[in-house]
Amino acid sequence: MTLDRISKQDLASLTDQDIENLAIYRELSTGYALTPKIIKNEGVSQKEFAVVSENLSELPGISTTTDWERVYPFESTIRSILGSVSSSRQGLPSEMIDYYLSQDYSRNDRVGTSQLELQYEHILSGRKEKVKNITKDGAVLETKVMKEGHRGKDIVITIDMELQEEVEKIVTEELLKNVHQGRSSHLDRAFVVMMDPNNGEVLALVGKRYGKDPNTGEYRVMDYALGTYTSFYEVGSAVKGATVLTGYMAGVISPGQYLVDEPIEIAATKAKTSWFNPNGGQNQSMNDRFALEISSNSYMFKVAMKMAGNPNYIRKAPINGSTKDLVNLRNHFNQFGLGVNTGIDLPGEVDGYKGEFNDPGNLLDFAIGQFDTYTPLQLAQYVSTIANGGYRVKPQVLKEVRKPGKDPDTLGAMEMKNEPIILNKVNVTSHQLQNVQRGFYQVYHGSDGTAESHFGNAPYVAAGKSGTAESFTPRDPVTGKKYQTYNTTLIGYAPYDQPEIAYSTVVPASHNGKTDPYINKDISRRIMDKYFELKKQRDKKEEEKTSDSTE
Repeated sequence: MTLDRISKQDLASLTDQDIENLAIYRELSTGYALTPKIIKNEGVSQKEFAVVSENLSELPGISTTTDWERVYPFESTIRSILGSVSSSRQGLPSEMIDYYLSQDYSRNDRVGTSQLELQYEHILSGRKEKVKNITKDGAVLETKVMKEGHRGKDIVITIDMELQEEVEKIVTEELLKNVHQGRSSHLDRAFVVMMDPNNGEVLALVGKRYGKDPNTGEYRVMDYALGTYTSFYEVGSAVKGATVLTGYMAGVISPGQYLVDEPIEIAATKAKTSWFNPNGGQNQSMNDRFALEISSNSYMFKVAMKMAGNPNYIRKAPINGSTKDLVNLRNHFNQFGLGVNTGIDLPGEVDGYKGEFNDPGNLLDFAIGQFDTYTPLQLAQYVSTIANGGYRVKPQVLKEVRKPGKDPDTLGAMEMKNEPIILNKVNVTSHQLQNVQRGFYQVYHGSDGTAESHFGNAPYVAAGKSGTAESFTPRDPVTGKKYQTYNTTLIGYAPYDQPEIAYSTVVPASHNGKTDPYINKDISRRIMDKYFELKKQRDKKEEEKTSDSTE
């Protein structure tokens, strides 16, 4: 009612100075007793600062100080992963205010609100100075420092910024090369995760999305690194290494076992075939390694059928299979990090979507990566587990914590160094694992290998598994239609005999099925080339440095 009584004439009678005075009074009135409240911290002139400082004796409760602003040296890269910090006006996030107040924060303190800033707020924030205020009749008579404060510590992250920037360029270039082609009319994003398979250090976390910039209205490629662990997709045949190893663990197949690739016809169900045998051509007997090399669907179907109590395939007969069998398959896949949190030290990670069991045929779809969905980060952890000998290692972005240095450009003494964390050991023998590793090698180097065209002539020896999955675009809000597309993936590691780098490339809706542009393989070859190119350059510099120091 009071506000309603204020007329336009009343407002017009106020001078600019009146409005400024009222604005300052409003800020002062929203503060809390004995808690610092920032009135102005942007655009403060030297004159303003001097005038207030010189008249503090006449301004009880007013003080001047310096404020801070977070500066990110690599503003164009992994910005979404670094996160953000609240402003003094925003203060503590409402959903976490009780937690922060219990940790001696003030309501208007600036804190990390997302990603790395949120995850390591307790390290970056430092320790506040604690004081004891002696008051009388509401006035502060004396302030005593009870505990000295100090600035926050520094964190060193595992991301190789030079590699990260190069991979971002590659993904951006490949996206722009394909998004305007008719065969890729629904393509709008691509992801790459690169990590050390032995210790879990994440070296590159890249996600790019092509779309309309909400600020400018122009179409461009934007950062979507968060999508590497917060978005999930059908990944297709990339999971077949886990399928074969699951068959070993369940005891339904053994290393080197031959099965016949043939159309699988279940009673009252459309035939399921391999990609190279869509019309039910000649049946082919093959072992597990060649099944991985040529990416046989039928071989994986039979593994899943055996696990569900169908030891022998009988054409056009019904098969056994239940939700319990699906859970059994999932539990085995979980050992590799598929379908569960990887444990990465960033907030917001998702598990993916789990399909709902309807009939035994779902087990067959699961075995070829066409039922449950997985994140690009889960794929990187999975292939790392195969590369390093069966150990599922926790991906980590924090490398070290350092004490404050003498100046902003100097790191202080190391306070903590992250050690590798083994989450679990996959329950397979070394012989079984080596057999799948050999199958992955054949994918990249065999005459029928699905990635041989891109990696057969590489100057390093890599191994891995490709994948293609049928998918659908989200329903069009105007037409209501959903369009069939294909997700393409590629996972891998190198060198084959002593892995030091593992990666996953995921390109949702890469094409509409008419022609595969191989964007997943083009990206993968380029990022691996760049990794070894940078390594060679660094090794050379290190040799020159060592040579200079010994002369």
